[in-house]
Amino acid sequence: MKKGGAPTPSAASTAVANPVAKIFLCFETKSFLATFLGLTLVVIVWNLQPYYDNILPTTRCAATATAVSPPASTNTSPISAQKLVATAASADPNKRTFQSYGSAAALFVKMGAYRGGPATFAVVGLASKPTHVFGKPWYKCEWVPNNGNASIRAKAYKMLPDWGYGRVYTVVVVNCTFAENPNSDNSGGKLVLYAYYGESPRKFEKFTAMEEAAGAYNELDYKPPYKYDYLYCGSSLYGNISAGRMREWMAYHAWFFGAKSHFVFHDAGGVSAAVKAVLEPWIRAGRVTLQDIKAQAEFDGYYYNQFLVVNDCLHRHRYAANWTFYFDVDEYIHLPDGGTLESVLNDFSNNTQFTIEQNAMSSSLCLNDPSRDYSREWGFEKLVFRDSRTRMRRDRKYAIQARNAYATGVHMSENVAGGSLHKTESRIRYYHYHNTITVHEELCRNLLPAKAANATTWLDKIPYVYDDSMKKLGPVIKQFERNTIGAALLRRRRR
Repeated sequence: MKKGGAPTPSAASTAVANPVAKIFLCFETKSFLATFLGLTLVVIVWNLQPYYDNILPTTRCAATATAVSPPASTNTSPISAQKLVATAASADPNKRTFQSYGSAAALFVKMGAYRGGPATFAVVGLASKPTHVFGKPWYKCEWVPNNGNASIRAKAYKMLPDWGYGRVYTVVVVNCTFAENPNSDNSGGKLVLYAYYGESPRKFEKFTAMEEAAGAYNELDYKPPYKYDYLYCGSSLYGNISAGRMREWMAYHAWFFGAKSHFVFHDAGGVSAAVKAVLEPWIRAGRVTLQDIKAQAEFDGYYYNQFLVVNDCLHRHRYAANWTFYFDVDEYIHLPDGGTLESVLNDFSNNTQFTIEQNAMSSSLCLNDPSRDYSREWGFEKLVFRDSRTRMRRDRKYAIQARNAYATGVHMSENVAGGSLHKTESRIRYYHYHNTITVHEELCRNLLPAKAANATTWLDKIPYVYDDSMKKLGPVIKQFERNTIGAALLRRRRR
């Protein structure tokens, strides 16, 4: 055995030799175990917390609780929760309280705000329909200039142009008219809208509706001549729209309205990749604007919020054209007497708006002509049977001089300065191919013998007569399309 110094005593041997050290060692071990068990228990209780109320008997909770807490809500902050607890604890037990969580509809949902002239503005949006039907909300406008001068206020005038068709939301157009141009020095500023919940001026929401940059105001923008002769404002496009039908409609009306016209479409989910490809050549040519409005689905209004869309288009392009037309993409404007659109509208120019009568067409009746390849013909070339019933009310569409309108609707406007003309059927009409815009297969589902062109055909108790007015224009429209965007069509076919 190697000799050397005495070995270093271990902690254990020291503890044996020293009773005090032994006590400390035992204490450290037990303290560690107690701490570990305590932390484990805390973790278990923490994870069981969401189920605590279900584990403990309700009678025990009632006996030990000093105050009744409101149900848990993700929207309730600790401060508001404390207020509710305090209120419940101090209230008379016979005095009931009503606790609200969240909101069912917004006070105002802005889609757009536009200058409507030197001293007037329009704010277009949605609002809670029950608030406007059963309450008395109101608005106030304020112009805050950039030049540091005092702000200018004006009482607002509201219009509800959706004829009561609104659902959770109704359409609201707020007109702000100042005594004079609030941006007369062109230094810029912003339009602020105050939206009040009811008659009381104490509860309101305040937001900036629009901003006008310094130098942006140009008085000439609100005077003729306007950029376009004719503007088309389309309603919300939704559903499974046929690209073929859209191509036919676009080519026809680009020809009908002429080079100084523009088309505004609103995609509410109906513009598929195929439909977008049809519109793309016209967009590149500067003839079409396509607005993405799919976000409107969050707000439950009438028919994809089409009243909201047409009013936004009215004010957004109020001074863009001499006349603004409102009709759908299964409807074709036509001049029955063979005149020009310019001459017709010159005769109507003393009126702010005129309505257009409908020629309702069958969506399935065609002549059985073996010499024709119907698969290569456009819809309005082969659907040649018109509903001949008279003395019945049909939906009308319309055109309007937008600068004289404050709000508008789907079939006409009730908020205009100037006259309205309705007896126009001898000068202008529209052909309506109902239920065809979403048909992707062959339209000719009922073929009639040649003699049907000279007789009345009954289908589903409706009389139809032969009308080939639109059919005759087919070759002209196709040639126009080739001349206008033919190169783009060839590129599409090669892909």
